[in-house]
Amino acid sequence: MKSSPVKAVLFDLDDTLWPLVPTLVKAEATLYDWLTEHIPGVVQRFSNDELRELRMELLPTKPEYQFNVWALRHAALTHACHLTSENKELVDQAMAVFSEARNAVTLFDDVVPGLASLSGQYMVGSISNGFADLAAIGIDQHFQTSIAAHQFGSAKPNPEIFLAACDALAIAPHEAVYVGDDPVLDIQGAQNAGLQAVWMNRFQRTLPDYIVPAASLTTLHELNAWLKRA
Repeated sequence: MKSSPVKAVLFDLDDTLWPLVPTLVKAEATLYDWLTEHIPGVVQRFSNDELRELRMELLPTKPEYQFNVWALRHAALTHACHLTSENKELVDQAMAVFSEARNAVTLFDDVVPGLASLSGQYMVGSISNGFADLAAIGIDQHFQTSIAAHQFGSAKPNPEIFLAACDALAIAPHEAVYVGDDPVLDIQGAQNAGLQAVWMNRFQRTLPDYIVPAASLTTLHELNAWLKRA
């Protein structure tokens, strides 16, 4: 049961409002096709998996890469161009292609009606470690605030990013319910910041024993019903 009246519902995005893996697979394939045409040297030298390995090699080299996935991808492509003597000036265009494809998500069926219902009763916001664009996706009208780690400067599970969303809505942390799929980043992170946390378990996963959400749900319809009951 909820411990206090809820004024706002805050959401994680990837794997909460849409599935992440198929989105990334398609976006990376779209980018690779573009690289084949415009920066062929990179494709001749690196497979998609090898580009992924290159990002992982760069990850520990700058603190910002821990919370700025866009910057990491940009840096990896720039480095790949350097290694293949390709034109680094094309990396911005490549990232624009990737970003457009990254926002071509397939929402879970309950998301549009669920957000429409929830946004009529509560303030709604999002907190994400990714760089999805809610306007490009077409659901930004339901959100009063949207905080992304790469813009904010730190990432979940840091309490600061949760508290920033509460501040943006002028509410206390305990007046917000945070909904996400990741046990540590979302549930534990939100609870450590003083928010109530609901686990959105769309993939029949199992929580660690030490993480106890206020509720475990599978759709936004269930979330709406839970909020009304409590």
